[in-house]
Order: sequence, then structure tokens, then C-alpha cells
Amino acid sequence: MKHDDAPAMPTAADFPALWPVPTRWADNDHYGHVNNVTYYSYFDTAVNGWLIATTGSDIRDLPAIGVVAETSCKYVSELTFPDRLQVGLSVEKLGTRSIVYALAIFRENGDALDLAALGRFVHVYVDAKTRKPVPIPDEIRSAVTILVAPDTP
Repeated sequence: MKHDDAPAMPTAADFPALWPVPTRWADNDHYGHVNNVTYYSYFDTAVNGWLIATTGSDIRDLPAIGVVAETSCKYVSELTFPDRLQVGLSVEKLGTRSIVYALAIFRENGDALDLAALGRFVHVYVDAKTRKPVPIPDEIRSAVTILVAPDTP
């Protein structure tokens, strides 16, 4: 495949919501950059922080909670402390009991946002006590609807 046939990388404009996440001193590893596992923490912080802010409720207190069933990350460029980040959020698929998020981490660079990573995050909703799958709570479904792309199932 020729290099110019590669799909274009997404930009911040491709995401209906951006959530700020600062890097921390402890995020850097021995090699002087943010450790790879920390990117997953940024995804988790952005999704749950956005849900709490958007629903106006403490999502931990709902009768159904979203547990992570799958994650992935494609690293594009390294991050380091004290980078300031914006995590782009969108919904790839909104099901009956699960939500598939498409995510991106952007580094603030003056007025620009530079892509650092792409991620996928799957929440499956379960009863908070029994941990059996249940439908997505109405508060969550209403909130994430604005993150769904028009051509998303």
C-alpha cells in the first residue's frame, strides 16, 4: 500500500466532546515519557468525568454501573509531564447494554491540539449489586446520545 493511501488521522473537530486531563509528575516513567498504561487512565478519567458532569449525577450511585469490557490504544506520539491534554470523546456504537467509545488524546500546543493517541473503550452496564448485564440507565443513554455520530448504529 502506498503511504498516501493511509486513512487520515482524526482531529479534535471529529469529536463531539473534549475533556481536559492534565499529566502528572508520576505519569512519567524511567524513559522520560508518560508510561503506556497511563493512557488508559486518561481514557477512563475522561469518559467518567464527562458522564458525571453531563448527567449531573454521581454515576457510581446509579443502580447500574458501566464496567470496562474492552480497551485498546494506538500510540501516535509520546507525552510527558507537564503536557496539558484534551481527550476527545465520541460513541462508535450505542447498544442496549453497552457503549463503544472512540477516543483520542490530544496534546495542547498553543492554540493547536496535536494527536497523541487513539483509543477504544467498551462499557458494559451491569446491576451494581448482582453484576449481571442490564440496560444502560436512562441518564447515561440521554447523555451519550450527543456523542453518537450521525451514521453510527
